[in-house]
Amino acid sequence: MNRSILIVICDFLLVSLLAFSTVDPEALTGDSAARKVKLEMTVSNPDTKQDLASVMRLALDDEKQARELLLSELARTRDSLGQQQSALAEIEKQAAERARQVEQIRQALQAREQESRQIERERNFLADQYASVQTNMQVLQRALSATSGEALINRELASVTREELRREQERAAALQQQVALLERSNQVVQTEKIELAGRLQVSEVEKRAAAEQAVRMQNEVKVVREEKAALTAHADKLAEGVKTLAGNSGELAREIRDNRPLPPNVLFSEFATNRVRARLHAYKPGLLGLDQHKRRESDTILFTDGTNYAALCHVEDTPLALANPGTEWVSITGSLNHGATSFSLRTLGFALMDPRIVFMPLTQGQAASLGVKVYRISMDPFKFQDALLVGANEGYYGECKFEVDLTTPHYVKMDRSFVRGLFGKFNPSRGDLVLSKNGELLGIMANNTYCLRVLNFNTAAAIQFGTDVREQHPADVLARLHMLVYQMPFKLK
Repeated sequence: MNRSILIVICDFLLVSLLAFSTVDPEALTGDSAARKVKLEMTVSNPDTKQDLASVMRLALDDEKQARELLLSELARTRDSLGQQQSALAEIEKQAAERARQVEQIRQALQAREQESRQIERERNFLADQYASVQTNMQVLQRALSATSGEALINRELASVTREELRREQERAAALQQQVALLERSNQVVQTEKIELAGRLQVSEVEKRAAAEQAVRMQNEVKVVREEKAALTAHADKLAEGVKTLAGNSGELAREIRDNRPLPPNVLFSEFATNRVRARLHAYKPGLLGLDQHKRRESDTILFTDGTNYAALCHVEDTPLALANPGTEWVSITGSLNHGATSFSLRTLGFALMDPRIVFMPLTQGQAASLGVKVYRISMDPFKFQDALLVGANEGYYGECKFEVDLTTPHYVKMDRSFVRGLFGKFNPSRGDLVLSKNGELLGIMANNTYCLRVLNFNTAAAIQFGTDVREQHPADVLARLHMLVYQMPFKLK
């Protein structure tokens, strides 16, 4: 019930109370005026009642409308509540279904965990079996290695034993022949004893001699047995020596190879088979559009210190020249070729000890791709008195003695007055390769007399090959290297 209706009801009750209350006018005033007032009030009472009735009807209409509104709201509320209850029932049903699914998933997860634990146990079991099998394989391999070694020893021992057995059989056959002879002699002695009584003393002497011979034979058999035992011990020592020789055979072979001089023809044939061709090209623009190109090709070899690989040649076999001022080349490129294999070079290095000697580094894979022998640097070039001079580009070679010059520790002096075994045109000059007699690289001729020993890959400067080398300022590099050569002793220039 709203506030307006309550106010109307209160007004109605108050008016009703005033309308139905009885007043005694005589008791109050005792005159007719009071009576008149009462009549007037009585006359006016029906209007008041009509007004109150109207008000009551309005109030009742409002109340009825409010009640109908409340009933309609109640019906809507009931419908909404029913829908909510239906939705709640559906949600509860879905929740129950999800709970059932969760329970199924949980059970499946437990089953998977049990399967996982079972699989883990099986995997551990299999891993233990695998480890046991690996251990057994290692034991069997060691046993096989030991058996192989024992078999080798047994074969060596068997061969020695067969030889000794043959000798023993020969000795036994000889002894049997001697025994047969003794038996025949004994028969002869018995016959002579019967037939010749007078020769009894002689027979006894012969008998004693035969007995002594039998004793000697027994002693010989004893000696043979002792020799056989000694031979068996010697065979054991021989087997140990065979094992030691097998371990040292590789080292002995390498030492023999390193200390065995090879004939010059073999060394030159090997060089001719394994040489590679270096092609270098330098370019710079010229005046009036006359560009300058300079190309050089030369034969050389690959060498290594066991870690680094490179080809080498003299700087005069390249397009570059050490001069002051140097040439400002714009482009410098190069490649190495052998047969159908070719690849581009990346760097041109100038040796630290003598910039006239040029290194062209390459990788081990590139060296292998060329399919040629890679010469090792000679670590002990003085084990031989002679060396082989090879003209890389002119095809001549010959043996030449060399001397140690204490004033130039990184060079050896070639004795041009003692040259033998010359083949082809021979005029030792700069750029000739010098090989030691065991086929290792000793060095390269820096001039017509001195050979630079190649000991390492250290460089005084390097130029990276490329179509644009101006940022490297090759003219400054060549001028600086020229000054290094200019400061060298006169005999090395």
